[in-house]
Amino acid sequence: MALHIGFAYNEKPPEDDEPPSGVPPKPWPHDRYAEWDDPATIAAVERALQRAGHVTRLEADPEFPLKLSRARPDIVFNIAEGLHGPNREAHVPAICEFLDVRYTGSDPLALGLALDKRRAKEAFLARGVPTPDYVVLGDGADAVPGHHATHASIPLPAVVKPLFEGSSKGIPERALCYTASAVAVRAAEIVREYGQPALVERFLPGREFTCAILGNGADARVLPIVEIVFEALPDGAAPIYGYEAKWVWDTPDAPLEIFRCPADLNPALATAIERAALAAFHALGCRDWARVDLRLDEHGRPHVLEINPLPGILPDPRQNSCFPKAARAAGMSYDDLILRVLHIALERYGMRA
Repeated sequence: MALHIGFAYNEKPPEDDEPPSGVPPKPWPHDRYAEWDDPATIAAVERALQRAGHVTRLEADPEFPLKLSRARPDIVFNIAEGLHGPNREAHVPAICEFLDVRYTGSDPLALGLALDKRRAKEAFLARGVPTPDYVVLGDGADAVPGHHATHASIPLPAVVKPLFEGSSKGIPERALCYTASAVAVRAAEIVREYGQPALVERFLPGREFTCAILGNGADARVLPIVEIVFEALPDGAAPIYGYEAKWVWDTPDAPLEIFRCPADLNPALATAIERAALAAFHALGCRDWARVDLRLDEHGRPHVLEINPLPGILPDPRQNSCFPKAARAAGMSYDDLILRVLHIALERYGMRA
């Protein structure tokens, strides 16, 4: 019998749409749907999956549990980001587990840990994975330190970002703060606009990279490393891959030449970056695939900034999307990448396509 694949996703609404029905009134940040996928990405993933079997779309809306229980697919290919709360990326996998349906990607615990940057850093530090020093502001205390840091000990400049957001949400140009007053102002903005604490993280001055990982356990491998080339940003732009760099300045019609893949690295540094990325992947118990963002300190040592177990996968090569770019550098087409993730998950469950 053909494989029956459920496809879980969140589709980005038109920009002028109101918040979804049933959402309590509150100030919605302008980038609230940045993590969700556009119709072109959803269609591209569906087309790839159709090469492996019959696909049923299961949009991750309030009807998802009922739709999943009726469809009963052999496996769910999950790219749903969710909308509500710091555990939103874990909702679809948790529902799958409740209904005893197999799914691709990380489990609810790993997804919850990864989205909460403080919890991820705590896990990294417990496993010896280097990550920048940080404090958390706005959660009921003036500063909740991490890695023996205090508010005053975080050197400036520092990057101030929401504690549990992805896709550069809440990381505009002004996230890079050069004074203590700028840190306080930006942290207060995050608490007000996003309804969550702010992470204040030591800014590392070195090169920045992202690593796409495929596989599980000892078989997990890093695809060709992607470097973020900040010289491609407009003159005077902050050297961070923030909201403007990702969503405003970079367009399909005028793409920024911001990625270099494979990155130009000496073998020792490439090995150090790959080891740190894989260590972060294993520290959180990620599965099948993930993308790890890293930056070098002033001594050229890689530190893990964060990990995304639901990586962005824009299909258009003119659009800068790290995971597909790394896959292309490894000789994989877009369809190859999607099917590889599916097959890795099937192998993990002892299933065959």
